[in-house]
Amino acid sequence: MSEFPTTLDRAIAQAKEATQNALNDGFGRIQVDLAIPEIALQAQAIALQFTTLFESYGSGLKVFFPDTGAAALARRDWEETNFKIGDLGSSRKPIETKIAEDDRIFIVVSPSSVEVNQLEKLCNFAEDRPVIILIPQLESVATVGIGYAARQLRERFLSTIQTAYYLKPFEGGAILRFYPSQWQVWQETQEDEYKIIGEYPQKPTGELLEQIFNPTAETSSGKMPKKAGFLSNLQQIFRALNQ
Repeated sequence: MSEFPTTLDRAIAQAKEATQNALNDGFGRIQVDLAIPEIALQAQAIALQFTTLFESYGSGLKVFFPDTGAAALARRDWEETNFKIGDLGSSRKPIETKIAEDDRIFIVVSPSSVEVNQLEKLCNFAEDRPVIILIPQLESVATVGIGYAARQLRERFLSTIQTAYYLKPFEGGAILRFYPSQWQVWQETQEDEYKIIGEYPQKPTGELLEQIFNPTAETSSGKMPKKAGFLSNLQQIFRALNQ
C-alpha cells in the first residue's frame, strides 16, 4: 500500500519512483501531475530534480519548456548541464525541427492547452522514445469541450498517456495515484495524518467523491470543517518561496 506523502519532497520522490515503474513496464507516454495550487511556479525546480532520474542518458535527455522564455530562464538558472534544454516550438520553428537522432528521452515541463498540439506532435515524432509530461496544465483539455475536435483529441492523444503519479489534496482528503497502484482516496483524520478509504481502477470523479465523503459530516453551518493539513502547508511554502 502507498504511503501518503505529507511533504512536497516526499511527493516528488514518489513521483520519480512511479515514473520509473511505468518506464520499466514499457509505457512511453507518462504523466506526472501534482494538482496543487501554485505548483506550476515551482515547475522548473521540480524538473531539475526529475532530471537526476535520467543521469545515465547523459546528453540523450532533452528537457522541453512551453516557450523560448521559459527555456532561456532554465538555461540561465541551471548553468552547465549534461542534458539538453529546448522549447516546444512555434509556427516558424516546429517541434519536429527540435528533435535530434541522438535524443533518447524527453521531459516536457508544465505544458498547457496552448501547447497541446505541439505536445502531441512531439509524442508522435518521438516514436518509441519515452516522453515524460511533468506537471501538465491540461485538466481543462481533458474534461472540457463537447465538439468533435475535442473528443478526437481525447481519444487520439490524451487517452494514450499513462498517469504514473497524481496527487490532488483538497479540504479533508486527497486523491493519490502511485503507479502501479490504483487510484486511491485518502481522508485526513487529523493534521498531517491520512487514512486510505477507497481504491478505484479509474480516477474518482467529483460525484463519486461526494458519495465517499459522507455529507452528514457537515457542521451546523452547513459547511465542511476546515483543516490546516497538507494543502494549507504547501500554500504557505509556495508563498514563502515566491517572496
